Amino acid sequence: MNHEYIMAIDQGTTGSRAMVVNSKGEVVSNAYKEFPQIYPMPGWVEHDPEVIWETTLSVMKQSMDKADVGSDNIRAIGITNQRETTVLWDKNTLKPIGNAIVWQCRRSSSICDDLKRQGLSPLFQEKTGLVIDAYFSATKIKWMLDNIGDARKRARAGEIAFGTIDSWLIAKLTKGKVHVTDYTNASRTLIFNIHEKEWDTELLGIFDIPVEMLPRVVPSSGVAGQTDPSILGTAIPIAGIAGDQQAALFGQACFDKGQVKNTYGTGCFMLLNLGDASVKPTNGLLLTLACNAEGKPCYALEGSVFIAGAVIQWLRDGLGLIESAAQSQDIAMLVEDTGGVYLVPAFAGLGAPYWDMYARGAITGITRSTTKAHIVRAALEGIAYQVKDLTQAFEETTGEMLTELRVDGGASRNDLLMQFQSDILGIPVNRSSYIESTGMGAAFLAGLSTGMWESGNEIKALRTSERRFEPSITQGKRDGLYAGWLDAVERVKSGRNI
Repeated sequence: MNHEYIMAIDQGTTGSRAMVVNSKGEVVSNAYKEFPQIYPMPGWVEHDPEVIWETTLSVMKQSMDKADVGSDNIRAIGITNQRETTVLWDKNTLKPIGNAIVWQCRRSSSICDDLKRQGLSPLFQEKTGLVIDAYFSATKIKWMLDNIGDARKRARAGEIAFGTIDSWLIAKLTKGKVHVTDYTNASRTLIFNIHEKEWDTELLGIFDIPVEMLPRVVPSSGVAGQTDPSILGTAIPIAGIAGDQQAALFGQACFDKGQVKNTYGTGCFMLLNLGDASVKPTNGLLLTLACNAEGKPCYALEGSVFIAGAVIQWLRDGLGLIESAAQSQDIAMLVEDTGGVYLVPAFAGLGAPYWDMYARGAITGITRSTTKAHIVRAALEGIAYQVKDLTQAFEETTGEMLTELRVDGGASRNDLLMQFQSDILGIPVNRSSYIESTGMGAAFLAGLSTGMWESGNEIKALRTSERRFEPSITQGKRDGLYAGWLDAVERVKSGRNI
């Protein structure tokens, strides 16, 4: 009976999750815990790394208790994580030198502006596949080294470690014995050459980031180390690592060139498998590293929307219009449409295809007859419109029309949103039977490297559809609705809110 389960850690922006998965790809147990968001000033977002660790450890233990599974029954652990969020810690004490700077945080925007003024955008895009934006890790590292005491001096002396959340959790799980990241997370830092597949000396020099603080880069599927026995009672191999969106692509079994998925989490992220051939990204898209059927690096196009499910959280916590995320659908269905209201959730700027760090959110088209139901519906539709922006960019970049969108993530549970998504795209939307594809991707990567599953084909057979949504509106109506969205977006660019 030993070693028949995989544990997946899915450490996200608003909470930590752990799942116990069996060899059939079934989630035996699932534990989740939210943690506080820290907003020191407008546009700044932080997390307490120790709280991330504490909540992660808590849900790991809860998931094992719920499944009545001991640590000696866990074959391996897979980790997937919120990407770009940056932690610096003391290598000896494992104490963070400050709060984690979250991917949404805009504090390093001025660093980005300076790099752009120097004409460095083409260099970064060519080497990293990314655009210069505060979203990525390197500008956050530089800000911390510039602003926290003698951090840069200590980093040069080899005393300080940098990591994205995967690295931080692995350091804590191994009690500092292992300092690694994988190719997918490294490709989101703005200092990793995705063609040479190594840290880039020239880019490190531009940011003045000491190479001594960087983690070793390892494959997404493979044993990177073992947990310290004191953590869970047994030394367990850590055998899968991937950033959340690449993990979701793997979890959706999008192993073939041309397959595309979209994850509706805090943000919204669409990835298209490109296989072994890279392309020059256009239309604000990114070129990134993902995983092929063997868990080895391949290329993917990515479109990033900063605010998706987070707008539903804002309706609940910020405006008090709903009591729960699930209630958003019921309230939105009280009206047939938005009554001409558009909600552009540019709370942290606009991602692809616009990449406007200074855009801010707005609600347009409000009249005396507007109700909270219209606003809630406009918030849901705003998520779908942003995905429409991405699909158009994908099609223009590749010259290929998308024929189906595979979806997952918390907000994909909303049937109204998924139906409108299909309507505005004009293609079927295929919802996975397991919503938490990020966690399943981490589980599959860990299981693939430790013999739970022998091949990508075996994993592909485990992925099933829960529901398929078909378009139900005319092309004319689709075009009219989207034109209204594009007008609303123009009004919020670079902070020009009406």
